Amino acid sequence: MNIIEILMIVIKFAGALAVFLYAMKEMSEGLQKAAGSRMRAILGKITGNPFSGILTGTAVTAVIQSSSATTVMVVSFVNAGLLSLAGAVAVIMGANIGTTATSWIIALLGLGEGEGIFSLPMFLATISLFFIFSKRDKLKPVGQTVIGLALLLVGMDLLQEAMPDLEQYPAILEGIASLSGFGFWSILLFIVIGTVLTCLVQSSSAMMAITLLMCYNGLLSIEMAIALVMGQNIGTTITANIAAAVANTAGKRAARAHLLFNVVGVVVALILYRPTLALILSIFPTDVPMAITLFHTLFNVGNTLLLVWFIPQILKIVERMVPEPKDADADTDDEYHLSYISRGPVSTAELNLQSAKREIQLFSKKILNMYALLPGLRKAQNEKDFDAVMERIERYEQLTDRMEMEITRFLTAVGSGNLSPHGSERVSSMLRIIDNLESIGDSILQIALVRKNKRADAVHFSEHLNANLRMINAMVNNALVVMDGNLLDYDNIDLKGAYDAEREINACRDRLRAEHLESLKKGIYGYAVGNAYSSLYALYEKLADYVINVSESIDDSVKHNVRK
Repeated sequence: MNIIEILMIVIKFAGALAVFLYAMKEMSEGLQKAAGSRMRAILGKITGNPFSGILTGTAVTAVIQSSSATTVMVVSFVNAGLLSLAGAVAVIMGANIGTTATSWIIALLGLGEGEGIFSLPMFLATISLFFIFSKRDKLKPVGQTVIGLALLLVGMDLLQEAMPDLEQYPAILEGIASLSGFGFWSILLFIVIGTVLTCLVQSSSAMMAITLLMCYNGLLSIEMAIALVMGQNIGTTITANIAAAVANTAGKRAARAHLLFNVVGVVVALILYRPTLALILSIFPTDVPMAITLFHTLFNVGNTLLLVWFIPQILKIVERMVPEPKDADADTDDEYHLSYISRGPVSTAELNLQSAKREIQLFSKKILNMYALLPGLRKAQNEKDFDAVMERIERYEQLTDRMEMEITRFLTAVGSGNLSPHGSERVSSMLRIIDNLESIGDSILQIALVRKNKRADAVHFSEHLNANLRMINAMVNNALVVMDGNLLDYDNIDLKGAYDAEREINACRDRLRAEHLESLKKGIYGYAVGNAYSSLYALYEKLADYVINVSESIDDSVKHNVRK
């Protein structure tokens, strides 16, 4: 075999693998767009019952055909505080079982001789057209899923064709045989090979397909194939650990639990290697691909049934692996950090919206805390106290600018993915929400700066003017609280309450303005007092406009028939 022949084999194999991986992506994204919202809702309701978590993880992964997507989603849910670490471990166990569905699809449908133009892939591609060109948007993701399955089978056929012929290249068989001749050490070697290759390919399903094809073509013995499968189960954990690299402590622990679970499973499988091999060969004595698929299923089901009773111990181990940061308690509320979304690679687009939603909720809480500082400027007894409050407000304003930038960057990356129409609308809505939240932060700073200039110019308000400003301040605070509540559940917002709060603020502003103009005519106070006073109540009303914009942006489909 010369260099040109080797290069052609590599190119053919890489091209076939690219088709297979693209097919997996299309099929997974289609399924997630069809059921992404339901998947988030299901995972969000997981309780402390480990068996419900296992069943959920199995079902979700079997549906979306990607254990990596499930585990990354679980890490993000733990990171966002929507799922307990114990629940996450149970879901991850189930995800390992669910991923075996892909192996059975490949073993049952993806191996064997082609059947010409009437083959199953062509039939599936034809069926997909009815969904893709449907006028109903909800059916289009189904078409994407079906065409993804068709391409998956095509990819399997291409991979099979890319496998070298042993009769032409006996050196390949000799090389593999040489690696298989070290007994137990060969098994460990192939576990390492399986782990490394899965880390590189970033798809255990793709590596499983390659392993089955190598067995089907006689390139690999069943003993070494089983070792590769065990290594793939370790390698597949890399995706969740990459996603958790920039997650919080809970998210990191969920990813480490996935790694620990699979490593322990491999150790147990090595101990039971011989009896397990004898069992699967007694069921499939000649069909090696089916035997490998059965082992894959037994490995994950058996591992789950064994370790589900040791979830508390797994949690203790991962807590030691990822301890709480020493400076965790030193964090102050006005410091900047994203808590629920990562700065790392964006995972499956449809499944990032919940993390973004929680980050926006945190953004809103920061805004409320910033607003609560304003009365401190009026109550400050000396310059030191006033400057301390002013400094905190300025830091908060810088924080809101950076939070808007980071969340916008994240949502832009999510929006560039293959989102469903509902997902695209939600991303647009979130972008408008964070823009208005940042504008609220700017308005709070403007109010603080007017207070600062008033103090510097030794301008003093009467008790009546202060009472008026306290009144509109309280009204705006009420509007902020309503807005913050609306950000908790986008599907059940109190839009009427938001509009009622806005109307109250507008009416108050109108009364204050009319009274102010009358006071200027009567000379009750001078220009400096009047200018500062009118600037403040106008800024409060302007701030309230951004507040109502947030509630309106949550759901543009809501008709504004309750607004005057």
